[in-house]
Amino acid sequence: MTTAAVNIPIGGFKDVYDVAEVDRALQDLSSSANDALKSTYEKMIKAGGTRLTVKPSGIPAMESLYDELPNFAEVLDDVKKHIALCASSNDCLELPPMLLLGEPGIGKTYFGRRLSQLLSTGFGLCSMSSMTAGWVISGASSQWKNAKPGKVFETILNGTYANPVIMVDELDKAGGGNQYDPLGALYMLLERDTAAEFVDEFVEIPIDASGVVWIATANEESKIPDPILNRMNVYAVGSPDRDGSVRIAQAIYGEIRGSHDWGKDFPEGLAQEVQDRIAELSPREMRRAIMNAFGNAKLADRDEIDVSDIGDARSPKKQRIGF
Repeated sequence: MTTAAVNIPIGGFKDVYDVAEVDRALQDLSSSANDALKSTYEKMIKAGGTRLTVKPSGIPAMESLYDELPNFAEVLDDVKKHIALCASSNDCLELPPMLLLGEPGIGKTYFGRRLSQLLSTGFGLCSMSSMTAGWVISGASSQWKNAKPGKVFETILNGTYANPVIMVDELDKAGGGNQYDPLGALYMLLERDTAAEFVDEFVEIPIDASGVVWIATANEESKIPDPILNRMNVYAVGSPDRDGSVRIAQAIYGEIRGSHDWGKDFPEGLAQEVQDRIAELSPREMRRAIMNAFGNAKLADRDEIDVSDIGDARSPKKQRIGF
């Protein structure tokens, strides 16, 4: 995979929380207070409240992203427009919240990770499919057993940047009872003014999350509340065409090859017949198929993937292991 050339340097610094306020909160803790909360306050003081911000000085080279993600061309076009606006001013990077709608396995989560790499900022992932409360986003009260901060706070505290990319995966699968709205925190976080004073329920100290770049993914728009939809730019992302699938296959192959030491034993590109076979799969299935093909080729004492190494990668059935 060819990494996109980046022209988004560090633009400055931003205070995301008040260290003096954290110190006062630490001193006010009772002896019976949650140990994890005490440790979090101590970590906040040690890390300091200042984070870097990224500021585009020009539009980065995005050709490789268009090649890797041909079905996201509309989204990338809009990203490029907003980067151009920031680059022509003294403003730091600012992108409107995005909702990517599409079938499973077409590359939505991969897009989020690649966008964070393009922007040279941090990345956080909130998966909504297995949760029954919004605690993964906004944290849980320290009064609860095993409570901890939410992903927004953790991404900013543990990261380097005040404007990381945070992806809310499978937004339409958020569960929850009538007493707690699992998406409640997003009503505040998706508005820049209110996000500037976001309070994690565990930490209970305001942090400035107004710089966060929000990307949400979903399969069904109908299951998402209108107030959330109204706060986001909504994109319907379809499956790539044949040519696009071939380019995605090559990009995934290059990414896997380049991220492993054993990858240097394999050629930079896939044979045409192998590309054509893998192009029949979804991007999610491609990754599994290519990884397995690398292993099959090695077992056959070959340093190039053959069509016979691909096999059937479509949603394999789970097999019971036993006697």
